[in-house]
Formats: sequence, structure tokens, C-alpha cells
Amino acid sequence: MVAGDGRLERWEGRLERLAGAVPYALLALATLVTVLDGGHAAPGGAPVTLGLAALAAGWMLAPTAARRRGRADLAGPPAVGYVAGLVVLIAALNTRSIWFATFFVFVGYLHSWRYLSGGWRFAGVAATAAVSVPHYLGGPPDPARPGTLLTYLLVVGVITSMVGLFSLVGEVTAARSAERRRMVARLEELLHENAGLQAQLLVAAREAGVLDERQRMAREIHDTLAQSLTGIITQLQAAERAADGPGADPAVWRRHLGNAVRLARDGLAEARRTVDAVRPGPLRAARLPDALTHVAADWSRLSGVPAEVTVTGEPRPLHPEAETTVLRVAQEALANVAKHADATRVGVTLSYMADLLALDVRDDGAGFDTSRPAAGRGFGLTSMRQRAERLGGTFTIESEPGAGTAVSATVPAIPPVAAAADRPPAEAVPGA
Repeated sequence: MVAGDGRLERWEGRLERLAGAVPYALLALATLVTVLDGGHAAPGGAPVTLGLAALAAGWMLAPTAARRRGRADLAGPPAVGYVAGLVVLIAALNTRSIWFATFFVFVGYLHSWRYLSGGWRFAGVAATAAVSVPHYLGGPPDPARPGTLLTYLLVVGVITSMVGLFSLVGEVTAARSAERRRMVARLEELLHENAGLQAQLLVAAREAGVLDERQRMAREIHDTLAQSLTGIITQLQAAERAADGPGADPAVWRRHLGNAVRLARDGLAEARRTVDAVRPGPLRAARLPDALTHVAADWSRLSGVPAEVTVTGEPRPLHPEAETTVLRVAQEALANVAKHADATRVGVTLSYMADLLALDVRDDGAGFDTSRPAAGRGFGLTSMRQRAERLGGTFTIESEPGAGTAVSATVPAIPPVAAAADRPPAEAVPGA
């Protein structure tokens, strides 16, 4: 329950206790004023007034006694009997002084509405008004004067209607308040369920990521190292034939050896690039903005292309899976720039928003027709898209020939759902 609801519950508890004390306070006030105002002048004097007041106070303990016996509250015939007895006591006290008709009469209205139901509520309110109104009008209606009877009935009807109206408004307000509390409680349950679903999603993403990265590594090895090794073997075989065959030409086999060395160096550089692109070391050693800056700086040193990193919003720790996804997308986007863009400048923007973490990578390179991806670029774009969408995020790319390329990815800003000790080991992180 949120803090505001806690304060509301405390206030409701105080009001409930106050409502239980108000009837006795009104009875005590009416009794005190009656005695001070000459209540002893009524038949029987002050002792009778005090005795009736004590009897009324004891009678009002009936609902409390019912609750102590395990009942939720008075209801049904016991409630009708309780209200009927209360109305009789109000009528008797009204004969002692008008102060009881002024103060204590409200208890009859309150308890009639609280303990009765349906039409019995209006009957209890009307009966209470009926025994009290004559004291406002100076006496009971005179049958010989129809006007007084009409006035009496009109006043009783107005009081009954007003009490019913305000009581219904109070019930509707209380019902709305209870409904809001139920909605808040349900919302909190949904939030907890959502957190659990997010955790399950991350577990599934982690498992799927391991397979995805294995497949990617297989393709990277096939497209780089395997091709380089094949070329090296081909050049070495050609050099062997040139050296051992008739009319061996040293220039020819040296040329083939030189080609093999160049292919080996290119393969080694590509292997280093591949390993660097999938290693999560920077993210384990620093926060995401710092890790992204480190990756961009390393990429600039290798590619010779300046890369500027900009961070907007207030950086904050997020779930490792969300941070890893963004870092991987950035690495893949930069790798594509180095391979295909022939760019002179790259801008990387990391944006922390209320519920999203966004990454934008823009270059001023050659660009391409997005409807017909250039050869070799399709797998990388698919990988980035799958990474983002696996966490419920988005991935878009904008490019035109000669106008550069802009890659944008967003993922939910999922807060850490576990302590740092729960961070998955390196071999369980996609790309580790």
C-alpha cells in the first residue's frame, strides 16, 4: 500500500473511533445542558433525566456487545429492535428537555441508517423525526387545525429526505473510496506480476541469447577466420607448387607466401575484432555510459574514424540484460560502420528516459538503400533487431545512398530486479 493510502487508513480509523464516541458525547452534552437549564423542573426532576440518559447510554452498547460476540454488526430483526428501543428512549428524553431533541436526536438518524437496511432505514429516520419535530413546533399537531398537521408532516418528510440524501451521498463516497483502494491494491498486484514476468522474460532472453550468440559466432568464424584459413592454404599450396615444379620461379612462390602472410594478418585482425565485439568486459568493469565511451574510443583507434559519445538524461543502473543489449547493438552498429560506411565521423547518443533506454548511432558515410541491404550487412541488422525486440524494445534504421546511416534502438528501462550477486556469470550473458 502506498504512503498516501496508509495515511488515509489511519484517518479512517480515527474517524471510526470518533463516530463511536459522538453518540455518547451528544447524550452527555444534552444531559448536561438540560440539568444546568433546569431539567429538574420536568416530572421526576434531574434524577429521572439522569436515569433515562444512563439507560440510553447502556442501550447504545448493544451494537458493541454484538460485535464482541463475533458478529460483524447488528442486522435483521435485532437491528430493528435496537433502533425501535432507541427511538422510544429519544422520545422519552425529548419530554425532559428540547436539548435532547436538538442534540441527541441525531443519534437516531445515524443509527437508523447504519444498522437498518432498505426501507427500514427511512422508517427509522422518519420515526426519529416524528418524535422530535413536535418539540421544534411547540407541541404536537392539533387535529382541529389541518395546517399544523400538514406542517408537521412536511417537516418530518423534509428531515427524512435530507437525512436519506446525505447518507446516500456518504455511502457512495465510501464505496468509491473502497473501490479506489481495491484498484490500487490490484494495481500493485499487477506491478508485482509484471516484475515477475519481466524477470521471466529476461531469463528467456538470456537462454535465447546464448543460442543466438553461438550461431552468430559460428557465422563470424565462417565468414572471417574460415575464409582466411582457406585462402592461406590455397596460397601456400600455390607457393609449394611454384617452388617444387619445373622451372621454379622464386618471385612467384615469394608472391604466394606474401599473399598468405597478408591473409593471416587480415584474419588475425578480423579475429581480434570479432572477439572484441562480443566480449562484455567493458560493461562488467564500468557503468554503461563509461563502457560505451570505452568501446567507442577503442573502435576509433582501430578504425581511425572519430566517434563522439553523448549521454542525455540522468544515468542510472538498469538490469544487466538491458545494458548488455544496448552495448551489443552499439558494438554491432560501429562494426558495420567500419566495414561498409567509409565514414569520416560517427555520433553515438545514449538517452535515459522515464521508461526507456535509447541508443542512436549516426555516421556520415556512404549509406545504402534500406530496401536492399548491402551484402554482408543483413545478418548484423537482423542481430541488432532481434536483441532489441527480445526485450520488448524497438529497432529502426534510416539510410540513403550518400546520406549516411542512422541506427536507433530502444529497450525498456528495466530497473535491477536483484542484487549484484544475482548478475549472470559471463558464460550466461548473451555474447559472453
